Amino acid sequence: MRKLFLLSVEIDVREAESALSHFALETTMLKRIILAISVLFLLSIGVFAQGTGSSTATAEKPKKAPIFRATKDQINEVQTKLKAANLYSGEATGKLDTATRASIKTWQGGNGLKQTGTLNRATLEKMGIELTESQKAIPVSESSFTAPGDVAGMKKTSKSGSSAKRPAPFRANTDQIKAAQKILRDGKMLAGGEDGKLDDPTRVGLGKYQEANSLRVTKTLNAATLEKMGIALTDKQKEQVASQAAYDAAKKN
Repeated sequence: MRKLFLLSVEIDVREAESALSHFALETTMLKRIILAISVLFLLSIGVFAQGTGSSTATAEKPKKAPIFRATKDQINEVQTKLKAANLYSGEATGKLDTATRASIKTWQGGNGLKQTGTLNRATLEKMGIELTESQKAIPVSESSFTAPGDVAGMKKTSKSGSSAKRPAPFRANTDQIKAAQKILRDGKMLAGGEDGKLDDPTRVGLGKYQEANSLRVTKTLNAATLEKMGIALTDKQKEQVASQAAYDAAKKN
């Protein structure tokens, strides 16, 4: 009887040890599951925070302002206008080369624009050259003008086309008239002397020269006639020619 009792106690002890071992195993597994869930939760928070920080940094990064660029066709048109105004002697290549930039600079100086030598919106509009849709989305810069507040005036002019101021008339100086008279005498188109005065005989001689060289017969010593004769214009005269070209372009628009 005693043996049976001891055997029963031994079995109960073994069952208790087995139950405790099973409980310890389940507890360990539960701890591991909780630990794994905690790690995943922390990782997800870190990824979310990183993503938020990155998007915030991206949102705070300032956007670059669009750069205004003239098209090849616009450059061609500018070169043609500058050539007609006796400010450019090259061909219409559509390229902003050194000679073109220098001519643009001269034209800008005579039209109330800063002499940058670049084709910005203000220069194209003042020349009467049509903008592309993408260019119209870029506003006129105040820094393009020599006088503050000219942006508003430019907008008004581009809408009405009637506020352009008529430039001063072109006038040849005494030295230029003398040089022209010499050319006319050498070409047997003038019998008088070289006195630097635009008298009637000189005007008649100019008319003959203009007709012989396919120029518009005005009997005046204008910029086109001086250029044809190879007589250089003064800087002020170049500005007058550029202003006249701008005025004519504004009148057409």
